[in-house]
Amino acid sequence: MAFELELASPRGFCAGVDRAIEIVELALERYGKPVYVRHEIVHNRHVVEDLRAKGAIFTDDLADVPEGALVVFSAHGISPAVRAEAERRKLRTLDATCPLVTKVHVEAGRFAREGFEMILVGHRGHVEVEGTLGQAPERMVLVETVEDVAKLEVRDPAKLAVLTQTTLSVDDTREIVAALKARFPQIRVPGKDDICYATQNRQNAVKELATRAELVIVVGAPSSSNSNRLVEVARTRGARAELVEEAADIDPAWLAGATRVGVTAGASTPEDLVQAVCERLRALGATKVEALPIVDEGMRFPLPAELKREQRNAPTV
Repeated sequence: MAFELELASPRGFCAGVDRAIEIVELALERYGKPVYVRHEIVHNRHVVEDLRAKGAIFTDDLADVPEGALVVFSAHGISPAVRAEAERRKLRTLDATCPLVTKVHVEAGRFAREGFEMILVGHRGHVEVEGTLGQAPERMVLVETVEDVAKLEVRDPAKLAVLTQTTLSVDDTREIVAALKARFPQIRVPGKDDICYATQNRQNAVKELATRAELVIVVGAPSSSNSNRLVEVARTRGARAELVEEAADIDPAWLAGATRVGVTAGASTPEDLVQAVCERLRALGATKVEALPIVDEGMRFPLPAELKREQRNAPTV
């Protein structure tokens, strides 16, 4: 079976993921192993296994980290309670929280101090959502659907604000935010810049791809919220879509009847996995590959101050 192959752009790593991985790698280089990491640094098994091989130890419980050891907080962010626990146990810490998540945490603190109740739009159980809820648990409630909005009971409709999980997109939140505004006209809604630029850009690229390809393959982890959403977006645009972690997951039967196949990747997927998927598709019949250049999204997030100092003070060879 012959078909054409097109790669979406942008795809793969975002600035927050790049920064988080670099923090762990620099910590291992500067401080030696082991370096403990609370939760998976990003939601990708291959990234985690690569860092584990270099000396990172991943844990969901700070009780597993020896007193005085170095621990990196993952890109998804943490609650103040976790930070306080690290201080109590005299752990050295590096914070790899995505700056977009940190921005939401700062907003949550400000709204809490001003006496607002907050509605958080997000997915229950997602590690980022747990960290954000922890910023003001007594003043925040989670909603996942428009139906949840109808059931809300609030203290004061005039003192209400919305926050969102950053890895949702404008499209993901539009209906829920509209329902909140309809029910509570005075509610403060988030600015567009609270939404993860990478999530929105990758969804926009997939919308375009799905208009040309009968099948869209998304490379990403099953636990990755933004990767799963890329699959849903492609399907809503009329394409068949499948999520794979690696090239071996591709079922040749998916290619039946396809004249063009699109490939993209979630924001925590390394490019080498995308290229391996392309090689597998070439072996299965791709005759023409249109690899669009990866778009420079113009985002660079600074490293933590302590790591920047280490870099400046490192001896030159």
